[in-house]
Amino acid sequence: MITPIVNPEKCTWAKLQERPAVNKVTLNELVASIYCEVEQTGDEAVRNYNASFGGISESNLLVDEATIEKASKAIPPTLKSAIALAASNIQKFHESQKVPVTFVETSKGITCWQKQTPIEKVGLYIPGGTAPLFSTVLMLGIPAKLAGCKEIVLCTPTNANGEIAPEILYTANFLGIKTIYKAGGIQAIAALVKGTDSIPAVNKIFGPGNQYVTAAKTYAQQAGVAIDMPAGPSELLVLADETANSTFIAADLLSQAEHGADSQVVLVTTSSTLLAAVNEELVKQLAVLPRKDTAAKALNNARFISFDSESNAMMFVNKYAPEHLILIGKNEREWANQVQNAGSVFIGKYSAESCGDYASGTNHTLPTAGFAKAYSGVNLASFTKSITFQEVSDVGLQAIGEAVELMAEAEGLQAHKNAITVRLNSLNNEN
Repeated sequence: MITPIVNPEKCTWAKLQERPAVNKVTLNELVASIYCEVEQTGDEAVRNYNASFGGISESNLLVDEATIEKASKAIPPTLKSAIALAASNIQKFHESQKVPVTFVETSKGITCWQKQTPIEKVGLYIPGGTAPLFSTVLMLGIPAKLAGCKEIVLCTPTNANGEIAPEILYTANFLGIKTIYKAGGIQAIAALVKGTDSIPAVNKIFGPGNQYVTAAKTYAQQAGVAIDMPAGPSELLVLADETANSTFIAADLLSQAEHGADSQVVLVTTSSTLLAAVNEELVKQLAVLPRKDTAAKALNNARFISFDSESNAMMFVNKYAPEHLILIGKNEREWANQVQNAGSVFIGKYSAESCGDYASGTNHTLPTAGFAKAYSGVNLASFTKSITFQEVSDVGLQAIGEAVELMAEAEGLQAHKNAITVRLNSLNNEN
């Protein structure tokens, strides 16, 4: 049972919004040491760490075509159909995000435009430990393909037998992704950053993971490789009123709690009665879950909070900035309009968070740990970079030339001013 917190003072909110975390100093030291080893010994370091963290040390990190084909044959037709349905919806949603090139005449004789170009080399990290997330292959692979990324490299950990989950291999193959490596955890991220004899270095790394993977991705930025966002342990906040279905809410909370012991679930409400009902449902539903031990540990990090006003409840939600936010209540649409910080929002009692995890079409790679205050979830634009263009004619230069000269001179940048002056003088001489 989770002890409810009633009308907490605002001065306590920051403490209530803390996520479970490991010792960051120790973690960063571990990340730095593994990066160093990967840089020095490459594939050997990756193989050794694969073995240390629950797999086996295999000589060949690249998955061969025969293994991919074998895995594909092992997937039942019903699951293949489900994957195809999810892929279709994800593709439709991400295709809608394509931005046409728009030419803008900012002044007479000056035309500016912006063009999105694909990131050439991208690395996709797919969690594959106790829960092989083949759905993440769809969430990352589809927009990468739509964006036109030339090289897509996929890394995922193996099981204790040195095998990758066949569902991951099938889904990658379904999307046409053939470059798949047996590498997980910090060592996989380090390999994608530094490059090894087998695993190529990439320009940007995508994918969720535990706190170790998140720390490794953060370190990647210091090494000059971009990442999608900080996306660590999963989290869910449900905002509900007295009309909400306690069975549904408990199921949603457990759906995220089963991800890992370091996941966090939060229930915010204006109804103390609902808190009690959800607590009862959690006990019932937890008892029959195959991953109940993991979920139970995550519930130790859970928060059940009641407020005496919807305004305070919504203020808390926006300060928490959840990865996933479910809104269930009489005013759910109004609440949705007030959301400022969240990775992905689910409105109404039938909008289970699981829909977004798999098949509704939105992306499930989202910012966690409060980073939704500044980061977006993965989308089509995540796999592109925007380049601006401008074309200035003689008429255009004459329209803004004097303004540029004055501004450059005011900043003390005489060469900037001169680049305009010589052109204006040339035009005057011609005339």
